Amino acid sequence: MTAATLSRYKVQAAILKALAHPTRLFIVDELSRGERCVNDLTEMIGVEMPTVSRHLSQLKHAGILEDEKRGVQVFYRLKTPCVMNFFQCVAAVASEESSALVRRAA
Repeated sequence: MTAATLSRYKVQAAILKALAHPTRLFIVDELSRGERCVNDLTEMIGVEMPTVSRHLSQLKHAGILEDEKRGVQVFYRLKTPCVMNFFQCVAAVASEESSALVRRAA
């Protein structure tokens, strides 16, 4: 494996790691419907604002989200809406795996 290939895979792994949490998946899914302020996301998720801010920071650092400060509020939106294609792929894999489990149990 070349250094360039390894570097590319490290970047991809960091993106997958940023998505690898149920709360962050919820945030991305919610933002696929439109931008939201931190306060709205905090209320939807039901945890403390510092926790939501850490999740948002990880997603932003991975290049998935971008933010915009308006007055005292910060709004987030998907920077890369194509991430939703990945969600569809994951759902397809999960569905196939569930079907395979049912077939094996029968």
